[in-house]
Amino acid sequence: MKFAFKTSPQNTTWSDMLAVWQVADGIDVYESGWTFDHFYPIFSDSTGPCLEGWVTLTALAQATTRLRVGVLVTGIHYRHPAVLANMASALDIISEGRLELGIGAGWNEEESGAYGIELGSLRERFDRFEEACQVLRGLLSQETTTFHGTYYRLEGARNEPKGPQQPHPPICIGGGGEKRTLRITAQYADHWNFTGGTPEVFAHKRDVLARHCADIGRDPKEILLSSHVRLGQDRDYAKVIDEAAALGAEGLDLAIIYLPQPYDPAVLEPLAEKIRDSDLLDSKAA
Repeated sequence: MKFAFKTSPQNTTWSDMLAVWQVADGIDVYESGWTFDHFYPIFSDSTGPCLEGWVTLTALAQATTRLRVGVLVTGIHYRHPAVLANMASALDIISEGRLELGIGAGWNEEESGAYGIELGSLRERFDRFEEACQVLRGLLSQETTTFHGTYYRLEGARNEPKGPQQPHPPICIGGGGEKRTLRITAQYADHWNFTGGTPEVFAHKRDVLARHCADIGRDPKEILLSSHVRLGQDRDYAKVIDEAAALGAEGLDLAIIYLPQPYDPAVLEPLAEKIRDSDLLDSKAA
């Protein structure tokens, strides 16, 4: 198993996030770092401070040299996928091939409504998301892309220069919807993120994803499986290890540890030591 960390850029300061990422960049246990894509804080006071995820990630990529970097995940309705493809290629170049492209259908009604960004019905969200996946893959890998969909239309569209990761940066899709999210994941993703839950629920969703892969003749082993694992403010590192181990027994490849706030780089080395002392760490990452 590999390990990563996540610092949602909400209810925090830039200096605190930067300190965590710069220290983590020097600890080889952590293979990647992640932000999120919201404009209001989630699951807390929505009037609080929240830094934009992609701008923050770009700055963090410049402040680090080793960590892979990603937004977990980008709400596809916030940016036209042609714009997002250009952003992704630019950041892949800036980070020298360290970008993970996290995307999702979007769900936050409060911030979407406040900004006048149409979210749409559940069906509309996923119809739009599936089209966006096709647009993104085309623009990230082809010389020109022509696409005629319900939500997006492109005519000989270009995206140059492309990033060093070809045919495109790894695409991570987050969510657990069994009818649409996991089917779209099977079709388009290199990485599936389970937002968090019990090993039993993870195993069930994993099996649903495998069935969708079978339907299109894809080997499910081609898709990396990750999950959020939360480190509480009590800094119970052993609990994190136990939760990661339980998910690992069901096939988890990457544990993304949600760090507690206020962000403090002092948690990173004790957590890394617990990970090293366990038998979970991928030998290539040790």
